[in-house]
Amino acid sequence: MRGLDEFSVMTGNRRTVGLLLWATAFVAMTGVNVMGQGFGPGGPPQSPKAGAPSDLTGYWVSVVVEDWRYRMLPPTKVKPPAPGIFGGGIGVPVNPQGLKMALAWDPDKDEAAGEQCKSYGAPNLMRVPGRLHITWQDDQTLKIETDAGTQTRLFRFGPIQDGGGDWQGVSHADWESLEGLQVPGLGRLSGIGSEKTGSLKVVTTKLKPGYLRKNGIPYSDKAVLTEYYDVVTEPDGATYLLITSTVEDPMYLMAPYQTTTHFRKQSDGSGWSPSRCTSR
Repeated sequence: MRGLDEFSVMTGNRRTVGLLLWATAFVAMTGVNVMGQGFGPGGPPQSPKAGAPSDLTGYWVSVVVEDWRYRMLPPTKVKPPAPGIFGGGIGVPVNPQGLKMALAWDPDKDEAAGEQCKSYGAPNLMRVPGRLHITWQDDQTLKIETDAGTQTRLFRFGPIQDGGGDWQGVSHADWESLEGLQVPGLGRLSGIGSEKTGSLKVVTTKLKPGYLRKNGIPYSDKAVLTEYYDVVTEPDGATYLLITSTVEDPMYLMAPYQTTTHFRKQSDGSGWSPSRCTSR
């Protein structure tokens, strides 16, 4: 999985790499030719839950294969960059205003203001090492709970709901079929047989300002988070959740910020351990 992650950085197309990972695993398991066949039978779904092309439910645990030092070690203050270094050389394409905010990060002030959860908002929450518990709240709403920070995200299908202004904002979800998508080396995906296969696309807006990393790299209330959730089962039976994310923020970013995050499915919730947000 590390090799694919590095390839995604070089190509700049993490979504394509996610599809390549899925398609490769599918061919390895089944031997099915994924070109030139029909997608399989089935009418329109009665609800997003009933028509789900992949099963995201259950318990998942982080597999940290990207930005290990930023995610696993205690946060350290951003250092002033050398002149002309893109994004301050911190791995996030911040603009000068965003860099100024990061340089002023003070966890003591966050704690005094009761804002220990600034790095647990939707744009960074999936990056915080821990466990997810994914369930259907109802036929139209998928729920993700995290033990890190004890946060809850609601992915709503259909019209955009009112609300927002909190750490998780408002998330609108849609199922996307993999049928017809182009994958390098494999061509156009089709012929998945009778098994439904697809991805979950989630767009989140109306966010409370927070951090893209624990060390104060900011995002604003104008940020837009776009995520794709793909389930991949490897030949040995291990099942992974691959999340490709893009954050766009006209206030603090000079370019989209892209990440790839991995989780491995657990057999039960025995490792579930809710904890409070922390600013350090």
